Amino acid sequence: MADKIEISEDILKLSFEEALSELETIVDRLETGDVALEESIEIYKRGSQLRAYCDEKLKSAQAKIEKITGNGGTASGTEPLDAD
Repeated sequence: MADKIEISEDILKLSFEEALSELETIVDRLETGDVALEESIEIYKRGSQLRAYCDEKLKSAQAKIEKITGNGGTASGTEPLDAD
């Protein structure tokens, strides 16, 4: 099982949208390949924290939806669209 990533305090203060935007910026910078090695390591580490934070936020939102719907997120009594 993977170790839990410790998320820094400044990331915990971000909204989901802010964290996702920063993560997208980091991914773009890393994909361009024009970041020095040491900086790449640092922003990769921050990106990992941002990803973990966004993942936690999404799981929390999913749990709230499941609690509201009372059925694990699926509507009861529905059929697949392709049912005959």
